[in-house]
Amino acid sequence: MDQPLLIIGAGLAGWQAVREFRKLDTATPITLVTADAGDFYAKPTLSNAFGQKRGPAQLVTTPAATIAQTFNVTLLPHTQVTAIDTAAQVVHTATGPLPYRDLVLATGAQPIRVPLAGAAADQVLSVNSLADFGVFHQRLTALGEAAPNIRIAIMGAGLIGCEFANDLAGAGYAVAVVDPSDRPLAALLPPTASAQLQAALAGLSVQWHLGTTVHSVEPLDGALSLTLGNGQTLAADVVLSAIGLRADTTLAQAAGIACERGIVVNRQLQTSAPHVWALGDGAQYASAASPGAPTGRTLPYVMPIMAAAKVLAANLFGSGANIATLEFVAMPVAIKTPALPIVAHPPAPGHLGAWVEQTLGEWWFAPADAPERAHGFVLTGPHTSKRMALVKQMVPVA
Repeated sequence: MDQPLLIIGAGLAGWQAVREFRKLDTATPITLVTADAGDFYAKPTLSNAFGQKRGPAQLVTTPAATIAQTFNVTLLPHTQVTAIDTAAQVVHTATGPLPYRDLVLATGAQPIRVPLAGAAADQVLSVNSLADFGVFHQRLTALGEAAPNIRIAIMGAGLIGCEFANDLAGAGYAVAVVDPSDRPLAALLPPTASAQLQAALAGLSVQWHLGTTVHSVEPLDGALSLTLGNGQTLAADVVLSAIGLRADTTLAQAAGIACERGIVVNRQLQTSAPHVWALGDGAQYASAASPGAPTGRTLPYVMPIMAAAKVLAANLFGSGANIATLEFVAMPVAIKTPALPIVAHPPAPGHLGAWVEQTLGEWWFAPADAPERAHGFVLTGPHTSKRMALVKQMVPVA
């Protein structure tokens, strides 16, 4: 029997690689190994589930057994990969070795956890998977139905932190957000757009503690007491850390595969090891290189995964002949903050320019000598309807 195409990871990247490959090849055996159950769900739904009154079970769109049967995949759930031997083309797991024809690393990213002082520091939660969301959902459910009396402190005012803040505040919880920046979404938005978002979420009673960090978390009368870097204290029933993600390169690095900010892949999605490929939140795409990131960037968003999976499938079907090259087009990100809908396409690192406000609700990032050449844009409120028109005006991504 032919050796299988082996995929590590059952997130969107792993399952989308399966979908695209099966469009081209229905015969080659596929084995997918994952540390979780393997159920398919849309990860972006984790940060807007409470407002929709959906629990973990309602977020699963296709059970693991169903999707595996549909695409004729041998699924190995709850299986821990311990090592990759690229020379022998074998993946070692806790239950035995798995040989492969080609290996796809769809290992995703892990939450960044900052060290915290205090006896309750280990009670801080992160939500980066369906299992994580299950723990978070159970913790809030155990506190009862009186949502306005349940206090949630969110560490991080980036994309995920703001989405959770909107979702939880909209569901009636008392939400406070702590971030070292002086404004929310500082890495993605111009200052006036940040101010709009801050005001919109304040309208849902979100409390902002900006320009500071959480220093320690202590137990206090059945709840938690946070001491901030500015000396203030904050009471909470649950603390959620949403300060960012870091590509999971653990297995790749141990196998000697080149890694920087992510698993380094070329424009065909190949890693530095023969017959090993990568995509998703764990990959550092050469196709996303820019003046400030000449060896490529990680792109932890849905649209890059969809584009990469098509190219990967073509190259796997071509037995590694590199027949397809990944070229990213403008892919704006829709931020799930219903209090102020936002579409953002930040400039790639290294592009010189400044945010220029066209009108309140529309900003372009443009060079000073060519204000008509947008390298990025941000749209808020009703202006988000302009996203496709602006995509067509964008200069090349890199």
